Amino acid sequence: MNIKEISSNSLSFIGDAVYTLKVREFFISNHYQSSKDLQKLCNRYNCARGQAKTYNRLLEANFFTEIEKEIFKRGRNHITHIPKNGDLDSYKAASGLEAIVGYLYLTDNNRLEELFKEIFKAGINNE
Repeated sequence: MNIKEISSNSLSFIGDAVYTLKVREFFISNHYQSSKDLQKLCNRYNCARGQAKTYNRLLEANFFTEIEKEIFKRGRNHITHIPKNGDLDSYKAASGLEAIVGYLYLTDNNRLEELFKEIFKAGINNE
């Protein structure tokens, strides 16, 4: 599969699913069981603001490779609308991060695991 032939929209689409699953696995593996608690905790990571916060934290820590930064730009640039409760910058950053996750899922599962290890260093509150 040539990753350059996959649209940024498709990378973000698959990345969103992987990101959501990884966040849910994280909280389940940490023994959270109440549906209400799980939903509240997962939203701290899965919402656009939470993903933007995560991306910015990892960017400041120089975590991303040059290729991952390019994938981010591709994912960020395809945004044409935002949901009612969001802001454009957060939504673009979230979409870019999801594109990175989709790219790593398709190309490098070891790096994907490194990414989520870094993401979850923020703890249950994504701080």
